[in-house]
Amino acid sequence: MKKLLVIIAVCVLLITACTPKEGIEIRDGWVRMAAQGDNGAVYFTIVNYDADDELIGASVDFAEAVEMHESAMNNDVMEMRMVESVPLPTGEKVEFAPGGLHIMLVNLSRNLEVGETVNVTLHFKNHADVPLTLPVQMGPEHSGHGG
Repeated sequence: MKKLLVIIAVCVLLITACTPKEGIEIRDGWVRMAAQGDNGAVYFTIVNYDADDELIGASVDFAEAVEMHESAMNNDVMEMRMVESVPLPTGEKVEFAPGGLHIMLVNLSRNLEVGETVNVTLHFKNHADVPLTLPVQMGPEHSGHGG
């Protein structure tokens, strides 16, 4: 009888492990440390297991504005441009990382200190909002603008 229960338990685990993932998954999220009045940045990886979608924005309660930006090198100069939305193709992952896509937190109303966590909500065209609680970390030196 014990063997039968063990076999059933193993089968259930295997079936569960093989079940396709659904929805939108956010991995490795963090917020760059920044001082009140400065700009901050949010980084993460999105994996979309559903139909094609778009990230259309984000919100926080500790910045004057929240914008999506993309940084890129242009003639040896790092440039940043605002983007209205970020496509999320089915089955793909999209990285928001220093030097690339990021969420810009404009004119912080308070300090963001290493070790604390903050709430960020991501907004999608089709998927429900995704609330996140992310750690504040010291990021690698980039260009000093929080991107």
